[in-house]
Amino acid sequence: MLRGKNILVCVTGGIAAYKMPNLVSMLAKQGCNVNVLMTKNAENFITVQTFEALTKNPCITDTFERTYPIEIHHISLAEKADYVLISPASADILGKLSHGIADDMITSTVLACKCPVAIAPSMNVNMYENPVVQRNINILKELGYIIIEPAEGYMACGSTGKGKMPEPAQLYKYVEKELAFEHDLKGLKVLVTAGATKEAIDPVRFISNHSTGKMGYAIAKTAMLRGADVTLITGETALEDISFVNTIKIKSSEDMYQKVTENFEEADIVIKAAAVADYTPVNTAENKIKKSSDFSVIELKKTKDILKSIGSRKKAGQFICGFSMETENMLENSRKKLESKNIDMIVANNLKTEGAGFATDTNVITLITKSSAEELPIMSKEQCAVKIIDKIMSLRA
Repeated sequence: MLRGKNILVCVTGGIAAYKMPNLVSMLAKQGCNVNVLMTKNAENFITVQTFEALTKNPCITDTFERTYPIEIHHISLAEKADYVLISPASADILGKLSHGIADDMITSTVLACKCPVAIAPSMNVNMYENPVVQRNINILKELGYIIIEPAEGYMACGSTGKGKMPEPAQLYKYVEKELAFEHDLKGLKVLVTAGATKEAIDPVRFISNHSTGKMGYAIAKTAMLRGADVTLITGETALEDISFVNTIKIKSSEDMYQKVTENFEEADIVIKAAAVADYTPVNTAENKIKKSSDFSVIELKKTKDILKSIGSRKKAGQFICGFSMETENMLENSRKKLESKNIDMIVANNLKTEGAGFATDTNVITLITKSSAEELPIMSKEQCAVKIIDKIMSLRA
């Protein structure tokens, strides 16, 4: 997704500079062309040679440094950059950029950039909280710079508080968010459900299914990377939270119903990928389990049909997509669901098909609308997510 992108990484004089080779390595492995600029003070913490070995590009520290072929580096690098990340960003660099000072390679280059510029302040907690520093950060925000909030914790100086540079993996997500896809969903609100619900039988046991939430999470992340404002309502999963996505965690089908209902009205696109249990025990708290000779009999009732409920209240211009997991008559059963629930598209798969279904990293899906059925080959769930959103956007056009 990032292959061929030109990333400019600017490293200033802070102890956290020693972590930046990890980020540069991540970007290079994704096929990015990475150029690193350093202040003179940054060289006290990390060497130029480290970055040059990772990027295969010269690491420039002097605005007037001569290389061959001869070029004006702060202009040429600014013109080709797709994204600039300044990290760690010292109090000094914040003060200079907020007031238009260009007295070194980094400030001269950044002032010539027209691409997005992200800044990750990193310093002692008392320095970070200083009113002057906070004023400079606010000025930079007003000027359109992306400010990456520092983390909290124990610092190299011995202090504890806010001011730590986020880990390289988190910084990478900011680059990915900006450059992975065209932002064709910008301005749209997308509501996604994922994972399995748990229906409590008693304080120990519950009814659930094999859903891992991987498909729903892939859809939520893809929608976010394409610029959407995403809300993810999810049952319990072993998956990592998705950065930049508003995640609401639930347990039961009733929880899911309530949260979907609360967030449904504002959504432009709703994608229900959660595997909600079809049945829940009656009167769970006081459930009287009937005993037979060999097993217990639990009284059950149907859970609320979330998809049908929101389909009946669908607004003009709103797009609703559901999922249909079948073991037989996939097309026929899915078309019936499409019609009965008054939705716009069904993503169907057959759990008996190799590579499809729960607990896999792949899926085999068919995109079903009232007028078509598009069968797709086996692919990763991330690739499926792209295809699903592509189809939705083509139908909304």
